[in-house]
Amino acid sequence: MFVDQVKIYVKGGDGGNGMVAFRREKYVPKGGPAGGDGGKGGDVIFIVDEGLRTLMDFRYQRHFKATKGENGRSKSQHGKNAEDLVVKVPPGTVVKDDDTGEVIADLVRHGERAVIAKGGRGGRGNIRFATSRNPAPEIAENGEPGQERYIVLELKVLADVGLVGFPSVGKSTLLSIVSSARPKIAEYHFTTIVPNLGVVETEDGRSFVMADLPGLIEGAHQGAGLGLQFLRHIERTRVIVHVIDMGAVEGRDPYQDFLTINKELKEYNLRLTERPMMIAANKMDMPGAEENLEKFKEQLQEDIPIFPISAVTQSGIRDLLFAIADTLENTPEFPLHHVEEDETINRVVYKHEKAEQDFIITRDPDGVFVLSGEKIEKLFKMTDFTHDESVRRFSRQLRGMGVDDALRERGAKDGDIVRLLDFEFEFIE
Repeated sequence: MFVDQVKIYVKGGDGGNGMVAFRREKYVPKGGPAGGDGGKGGDVIFIVDEGLRTLMDFRYQRHFKATKGENGRSKSQHGKNAEDLVVKVPPGTVVKDDDTGEVIADLVRHGERAVIAKGGRGGRGNIRFATSRNPAPEIAENGEPGQERYIVLELKVLADVGLVGFPSVGKSTLLSIVSSARPKIAEYHFTTIVPNLGVVETEDGRSFVMADLPGLIEGAHQGAGLGLQFLRHIERTRVIVHVIDMGAVEGRDPYQDFLTINKELKEYNLRLTERPMMIAANKMDMPGAEENLEKFKEQLQEDIPIFPISAVTQSGIRDLLFAIADTLENTPEFPLHHVEEDETINRVVYKHEKAEQDFIITRDPDGVFVLSGEKIEKLFKMTDFTHDESVRRFSRQLRGMGVDDALRERGAKDGDIVRLLDFEFEFIE
């Protein structure tokens, strides 16, 4: 099975900051606090789009950041929530966290959605901190930072286009030119034993998966060397490209090759002859190829489009790819008969995990105490240090979390420096 894989960065939008404001209206004495809350940051949401076949789009854009929520405003106005960032992925995409390896989502059916990075909540404005003891607080929170993570997208790919033909007609060479697949290519027959797959992109940005389907020669339908996975690739194939050696390098008649392979496809009994077919007349750079092509056209009774190409000089390749992409757009999916697709069942697994520590204290070589930990860092980022009252609230929260006692236990003395992210403060008894 061929796996298309890409690593990307996603970040939910930060929440908007809350505001410190007071009502200042004529004839309203002691108007009181009127700072609104910030809006929520946008989520990064993946949604399945059955029109996509590959992860090609993610090769060009690898950073996805949702927008920040609007800040709170005066007159108790709530900031606007940010729009979610919706990213389309092909069916069958598995999303994993790059650091932990944990599967975040397994997206299978059209329209299925999953939140990959949550946006932060908006910070509260000073209207929320008013109490009977402190009716005019100068406290507001900054917005909560959005979730950010590196993720790996994996897509098990089955081929849309199959290359068939006798050994050594140039199937692997053609695949290596149109995609970044690097099949093993040699002068002897049956170099290709397993299907080689490559993601192909046309000049106008359409992409599809092409497979070089080996071993389709006389007797292949009796199962000579073809595994189950291989059958699966052929069954899924929507367009068949018949590669024929027009140079007749091996001394065979090109039209006889065509008839033999077609008979083999019929014997295969996978309704392969119902699929749209096109002929790639390869090795047109060889002497005698033009005459062979004319003779071939006369012998061919069926109405099958023929594309003269040369995998070596790369002539005619562009037109062939455009024709394949056009045909794919108008060809429906074929139901799978023999091989059952893996049904992926989404199950929720509950794991017993130890509670996260609120903070960790370490010492730097210069003797500074360093505070770290997700909870304490989030608290720091959500504190507005421009107001003294917010700073006092932050120090009360640290004390409530037990930071003071923990520092004392670690031997902190009056006047020692404590660092949290980029911020340094003194420890005062």
